[in-house]
Amino acid sequence: MMRQLLCALVVVAMGLGMVGMARAADEKPKKQFDPEAAFKKLDKNADGKVCLDEFKGKKKDEALANAEKVFKAKDKDADGFLTLEEFKAPIKKEGAKKQKKEKKE
Repeated sequence: MMRQLLCALVVVAMGLGMVGMARAADEKPKKQFDPEAAFKKLDKNADGKVCLDEFKGKKKDEALANAEKVFKAKDKDADGFLTLEEFKAPIKKEGAKKQKKEKKE
């Protein structure tokens, strides 16, 4: 009787292990953000820079307004274009605070 119980537990444990392995195999690895690929995709005319219209794409409403804010914050030299370096650079909180102050005035 004890032997049958032990065998049954082993079979159940093996079954659970197989289910876990199957789930792990089905899960796709998470893709990491590739700034170069994203920049290349946005740069529709392949001139090596992204203008505001390219950056906005087909965004609407809040997403459009947010895209404009992000673009302005990233456009460090204010030339109306983002280079790859500007695109990859993180947005500093100072820039966001300045934009909020400018809107209020």
